[in-house]
Amino acid sequence: MPKVLENRLIEEFKNKEFFTREELFQFYRYFEPELKEGTFGWRIYDLKNRNIIKPLKRGLYAISYKPKYKPEISANLLKISKKLSEKFDEVKHCVWETFWLNEFVQHQTSKSTLFIEVEKGFEESLFYALKDNLYREVFLNPDEKAIDFYIAESNQPVVIKKLLTRAPLMKRTENKVRFYTPTLEKILVDLFAEERLFYYLQGGELMHIYENALSKYTVNFTKLFSYAKRREREQDIKKFMTNHMYHLVKDIIDD
Repeated sequence: MPKVLENRLIEEFKNKEFFTREELFQFYRYFEPELKEGTFGWRIYDLKNRNIIKPLKRGLYAISYKPKYKPEISANLLKISKKLSEKFDEVKHCVWETFWLNEFVQHQTSKSTLFIEVEKGFEESLFYALKDNLYREVFLNPDEKAIDFYIAESNQPVVIKKLLTRAPLMKRTENKVRFYTPTLEKILVDLFAEERLFYYLQGGELMHIYENALSKYTVNFTKLFSYAKRREREQDIKKFMTNHMYHLVKDIIDD
């Protein structure tokens, strides 16, 4: 796309809270009357890929001033990701740590829990592989007792869970190690859906996390609500957002 046209597009829509696919199509048709629908589809893909526009929901966009969420990878997370990529290269899995949430929460903590989600059927293999590598504080699908008495008292707990199919993930490469991390949309839904596991991040703290995350980063609400629906919490999350941060989602959530 010519840079001059790209700048015109940003100027045209930058002061609008959102704009429709049809409005964007008509913008292009003004300069290119013969523009075909198929070519226009590729234009949208390119704009999204370069983070010039962000999808709010199907057919609704906004000019993107917010960065994509790409948290820093710690040495510990990279170390365990390298081991996993070597031993479970053909098995879909993702890793993340609660230290990432410090930029969103009101009360920060120096302790971090590392989460590994892996395809169904490989949870136990992963558990024993980590145990064999001298990871002492590893917990497989922890129940309420394990959360209260063991994880809460651990210094560097590692929690293994089943990875849901079609969960939204991000591919990362750090120091030639390739692995997956959850997207911001997935993290937000999981914090809400697993209130027992994330008991210390509920209530007002969860509100802080959501509001700060939505304010600071580009969020794909279609992806978020789709994953929330798979976790059977879509309506609960929409109600939570509407009640506590309506100013951020009033044009996103349908009545």
